[in-house]
Amino acid sequence: MGKNTSVISAIAGLLLLLISVYTYGSGGQKGLEGSFNPDLNFAQIEYVKATESSNGSWRFDVTVRHNDEGWDHYADAWQVVDPQSGKILTVRVLAHPHETEQPFTRSQSGVKVPDGLTRVLVQAKCNVHGFGGSAILVDLSQSEGDEYQVQRRGD
Repeated sequence: MGKNTSVISAIAGLLLLLISVYTYGSGGQKGLEGSFNPDLNFAQIEYVKATESSNGSWRFDVTVRHNDEGWDHYADAWQVVDPQSGKILTVRVLAHPHETEQPFTRSQSGVKVPDGLTRVLVQAKCNVHGFGGSAILVDLSQSEGDEYQVQRRGD
């Protein structure tokens, strides 16, 4: 029964993630106008490392902090978004709570960033509150920012 509940919870969380990107406004983005909820009951992005591979795709290593309390309340995904169009470039589903590992870093490789797109928004959500915690706007044309690092191929 517990395994079925976790699968249903993961599917519900992913559906909520896909729906919420359309309703998520400018709030919660470090470096942008707007506000975010710093409460650890909302998933917070703490750091992002973006690395361009030789084939032009990207790897994102994302550090998340959240007050995970078990299966009933945990950070269940992070995503990379085109901040102008709102198009989701990738979603990294977090398959289980990280109650004893905070903050934690997870990676996603093979992310296709459209030519000409120089900034991406990285944001996380939890299975109770959705989005609303801090997010990071990453400028892929810069080698680093306060909360991110970028490594382009050939660097």
